Amino acid sequence: MAPVVVYDACALYGNAVRDLLIRVGRARLVQPRWTHQILDELDRALARRPAATEAKRERLRTLMLQAVADCLVTGFEPLVEGLKLPDPDDRHVLAAAIKAGAEVIVTSNLADFPADALDPWGIVAKSPDAFLLDLVDIADRVVFSCVQQIADQRINPPETLDEVLKQLERGGLVETAAALRFG
Repeated sequence: MAPVVVYDACALYGNAVRDLLIRVGRARLVQPRWTHQILDELDRALARRPAATEAKRERLRTLMLQAVADCLVTGFEPLVEGLKLPDPDDRHVLAAAIKAGAEVIVTSNLADFPADALDPWGIVAKSPDAFLLDLVDIADRVVFSCVQQIADQRINPPETLDEVLKQLERGGLVETAAALRFG
């Protein structure tokens, strides 16, 4: 069975990275999870983009909730108050990971999820790049196929595989893009 992972809002911010994180879940390499609170954080961050209208953000939220079966974690709220993290505003992410039985929290804010706070729960925090690079090591063809799907579906305007890899690099997936490019 694929490991359960919780995607923090910051990991879901970039379009290409978010698309790839969802696709590796749809490919059943992992079981991605998030909460309404994580989606709310993502929405607030995206709202700062001039092109991210409310209608587009609502559509994104709907699509994300439909993208992966059982993606939504609920019932984690009672755990929040008892958790300690450097940023108390991140406790809901750890609480969701505990409730979901996650092995990994995928986040760009690694300092907010120190190992000593996660170890008792058997959870590790990984950057999106480290997380996806691990998946490339396990199933490079599947991850490559997910990136190819992104390129194939980008038709207005059309994008090549190399253009999508460059977007992933700009989104922080430098090592993952290199591994896929030179695999």
